[in-house]
Parts: sequence; C-alpha cells; structure tokens
Amino acid sequence: MSRGTAAVTAATNGAPSREGLSSATMVVHAKGLGLTFETGDGPVDALSDVSLEIEKGEFVSFIGPSGCGKTTFLRVIADLERPTKGSISVNGMTPEEARQARSYGYVFQAAGLFPWRTIERNVTLPLEIMGYPQAEQRERVRRTLDLVNLTGFEKKYPWQLSGGMQQRASIARALSFDADLLLMDEPFGALDEIVRDHLNSQLLELWARTNKTICFVTHSIPEAVYLSTKIVVMSPRPGRVTDVIRSTLPAERPLDIRESAEFLKIAHRVREGLRTGHSYED
Repeated sequence: MSRGTAAVTAATNGAPSREGLSSATMVVHAKGLGLTFETGDGPVDALSDVSLEIEKGEFVSFIGPSGCGKTTFLRVIADLERPTKGSISVNGMTPEEARQARSYGYVFQAAGLFPWRTIERNVTLPLEIMGYPQAEQRERVRRTLDLVNLTGFEKKYPWQLSGGMQQRASIARALSFDADLLLMDEPFGALDEIVRDHLNSQLLELWARTNKTICFVTHSIPEAVYLSTKIVVMSPRPGRVTDVIRSTLPAERPLDIRESAEFLKIAHRVREGLRTGHSYED
C-alpha cells in the first residue's frame, strides 16, 4: 500500500462504539484532496491525496506532528482554505455552500472571547449576526450554557473565568446556532493536564447529549484515543492519511479506562502509525 493511501482498517474487528452508525449518513467526504500554498520560496504542499469519510454522529480525532495538515484539513471543511486538487463535500454540499448554510460550528485553539462582552453576550454574538429574534437568542444561550455547565456565569466577563471555563464558553458559542457538525482545533492544548482531563469528560457527555458530529485536532495520543470513535493518523508535510483507526472502546468512558488493555492497544497502534509516517531526518 502506498504512503498516500489510507490503511482504513479497524483496531480490532469491532465497529465504532457509538450505536446507530450503520445507518448514518455521510457528513464529510474527501477524495484525492490536495492543497498547495504558493509562497515566496516556492510552492508548499500542505495536503496530498487525502481521502476520508466521516459519518453522522462520529467523533473523529486528527493526530500527527506539527505541520502535517490537521488544521488545514479542518479549514478546508470550513471553507477557510480552498483545495487545489481533489474534491470534498460537507453534508452533501460544497464547503462554501455548507458555510452559507451554517452547517458547522468552529472552536479555535484560543477561546477568542471579546473581553468587553459578558459570557452571555459572547455566546449570543453569532445569533445576533444571523438575525435571530431576541427571545430565541435568550433561549439558545440558556440552553447552550447549560450544556457546557456554565449556568450562573452568564453575567461574568472572560477575564473573570479560568482558561477551561473560557474554552467551554467558546464551545457554547459554536453550539448556539445548533449546527450538526462541530470543528475543534486543539481547543484544550494550552490547558494543564488535570483541566484537560475534566474537559475531555465533559466533551464526551456533551457529544452524547447532542448527537453532533465532531472533528477534533490534537497532538495528544491519550486524548485522541479517549475521545474518539475514529482516529485519523497523518504524516508530516505534505499531509497524508497514513492510518484510520476505528475505536473498540465502550461508549461509557471513565477516565480510568486509560489504564485498560484495550485503550493501551489502540494507543500503541496510533503511536506506531505516527512513527511509520515520520521521517526523523526532516
């Protein structure tokens, strides 16, 4: 199998742990996707021959070394970058059409909250831009803040909240207009390990309650294995998919599942995929 072809196989013979995926519809379908940036030093291939399918209700993590195209792929889904080769559809539409249809929410590495707006008004912002009625804005904000366990902090300002709480507010903002697809670019990367573990558990609870499809970028093998129904391993630039691993962990995942034999088995395969795709001479 060539380096540019994904080895789409299960970690064992099991199916994704989330029930109902057998009848799921396709949310993201990329085929032979490539993206080349033109720079002053010449062309730079960011993505090469990426083919991938993401089904409704999946939690898909993207992992690989810095510069392997994880964030670039998310930006292509979001119509923030245009591919130069291949094709991609989002909910059966082009990325541009999906953006115009407000088919996704995006959570960036930094919370990006406006310091002069309260948490409530930060979460309200996309609803204001979209022209939702005031009563519906209030109800959506109430519901999404409850989802991320920030009820009671509506009138606080970002500087009054911890880093973890700010990221939860950022997630609430992305959820406020109820898009089916949530794109998350290393949202917990700057947080300490204990806070990250707590937010990982909360994110799984939120995912179970909302039935969203989540695409999640991370550098952490334990985080990818703990959260995901499917793990996409990527190689250094140009970014290629080197393995797609379907998790066989149960849907209920207490933090101590990280010590289980099955968890360690999947983590080992992810690590081997990263080693296989990485050239230490680069």
